[in-house]
Amino acid sequence: MLIRGKHIATGQVVDVRVNDTTGIIADVAPPDPARAPNAGSAELFVAPGLLDIHINGFAGVDFQNPATTADDLVRATREQLRHGTTQYLVTIVSEAHDRMAACFRGVTRAREERPELARAIPGFHLEGPYISAEDGPRGGHYANAVRPPSWEEFQRFQEAADGRIKLVTIAPELPGMMRFIEQAVASGVVVGLGHTAANAQQIADAVAAGATVATHLGNGSHAVLPRHANYIQVQLAEDRLNATFIADGHHLPPYVVKNFIRAKGVARSILVTDAVPPAGMPPGVYRYGRVEVEAKPNGLICLPGTPYLFGAATTLENCVANASAWAGVPLADAIAMATENPARLLGLTPRVLEKDGSADLILFALENGRIRVTDAVVGGQHFSSTP
Repeated sequence: MLIRGKHIATGQVVDVRVNDTTGIIADVAPPDPARAPNAGSAELFVAPGLLDIHINGFAGVDFQNPATTADDLVRATREQLRHGTTQYLVTIVSEAHDRMAACFRGVTRAREERPELARAIPGFHLEGPYISAEDGPRGGHYANAVRPPSWEEFQRFQEAADGRIKLVTIAPELPGMMRFIEQAVASGVVVGLGHTAANAQQIADAVAAGATVATHLGNGSHAVLPRHANYIQVQLAEDRLNATFIADGHHLPPYVVKNFIRAKGVARSILVTDAVPPAGMPPGVYRYGRVEVEAKPNGLICLPGTPYLFGAATTLENCVANASAWAGVPLADAIAMATENPARLLGLTPRVLEKDGSADLILFALENGRIRVTDAVVGGQHFSSTP
């Protein structure tokens, strides 16, 4: 398979030759005018596929529903491909233990049944249940589902997930949390700070124990904070913490995205969606976990009849375009925030446009500052973004 496009890192038009059998890049070279590409053109960009490490559902598929099937996950995965996301962590949020474990087991079985899902889903993000019970920091998590940390329970979650929980988001102020962080990090799990009301010392202690990322910084917080001494400022200033941002204009306004990325720098900034089942669907009312949520025409997801955010409807390529425009960073840097940076955080092999690299790539046009994905190539298979 021959893919042609402008290399995202250099801007030069290249031919990416892919071995259809192995899904490995055989060569990246200047374009051969005598050969017509199977996909792409000199007008399109070619880049690694996007990696979303915080997504709760998509295209009407609810990752919090134990009844979600392999077919459902394939549909969500194919729809995400149309938006340039070729890999993602299934995010499971605070719930009763049995329901959470059933969700882990269901996705694990689906990965075993479908090689397509095994490639697309390298693992899980466990968001909670070991988070703040306070209104504001708790966000949309059920008050009766959050609880103190339990390493024994976490190990049972890992067993249900076949050891594929890659990231866990916790509140460091909970009693016993420093030991939990140490155990999680020692087991190879990345620890994120989120849905927290921690003070500066508790954040410093968590980082010393091994926490390395702030989860959706600026969200899952009180509506009003002290102007200087607050957990957002502390996490922004902590150079040992990466941070994930939801750059959709609802969770963070453009000027905040600009400030946050400037504070963290490109290398420590990671873009995520926090998307829920209505993402990729028309406006309306949808089921998410135990509640109904409303997708507004302006892209806002909220509890019906309220202004309260309840996940996101955005897609990752939109967050990439927004971050580039709002923070004033090159498009290649914004792409890195959704490819190289999250892969490095999780210890995954980054997708690169180089010989012998995995051909996990996308083609897209840049139109009026927006990204329009046209094609994806995964595992030697070509997917068009045309419905």
